[in-house]
This record gives sequence, structure tokens and C-alpha cells, in this order.
Amino acid sequence: MSQFKAIAPQAAATLIEQGAAIVDIRDQNSFSASHIAQAQHLNNDNLPVFLQQADRQQALIVYCYHGISSQSAADFLAGQGFSEVYSLDGGFEQWKLQYPELCQA
Repeated sequence: MSQFKAIAPQAAATLIEQGAAIVDIRDQNSFSASHIAQAQHLNNDNLPVFLQQADRQQALIVYCYHGISSQSAADFLAGQGFSEVYSLDGGFEQWKLQYPELCQA
């Protein structure tokens, strides 16, 4: 059974500082316009390469627009053997309200 945890933006910021990987599953235009600093865009096209190259022991935070779609993506990634997977509560919309300085285009 795969498992992921929901994570609040404050806890996510701490995990990112500690070296967690972060993936953005929004569409390419939204990602290009603005995303969390250090985030990698993840979609169906680059998923196979990501799965081959990712460190499954590294904490992984998944986010979308509002924190809904990222739950199923986080569940999928946990099922792929990632040991510590989180879905960002409130998604990018909540993140940019709390941490606009940690966003980049």
C-alpha cells in the first residue's frame, strides 16, 4: 500500500532547506510563469526519466495548483518506491501567498 503525507507550506519550506526534492505537476505554462525555487517540472513526458534518475530515499514534495491533484501524484510516486513523499497543502497558490520570495519564473 502506497503512502504519502500532506504537508503544510511551513513544514515544506523546512524540508526543502534540508534538501528535499520538489516537483511541480502543473501545466508547462504555469510552471514557466512562476514556480517554487528549485522545483522540477514533472509531467507524463518526463516521468520515465524522472523515475530512472530520482533518489527514492530523498524526501519528495509534490505540488499542483491547490493541493488536490498532487495527492494522487504523491500516492503514485509513493507506489513507485519513494520512501518519503508529501503533497503540499494548498498547492502553489497557498505557497506563493506565504513565500513569494521563494518563487521564481
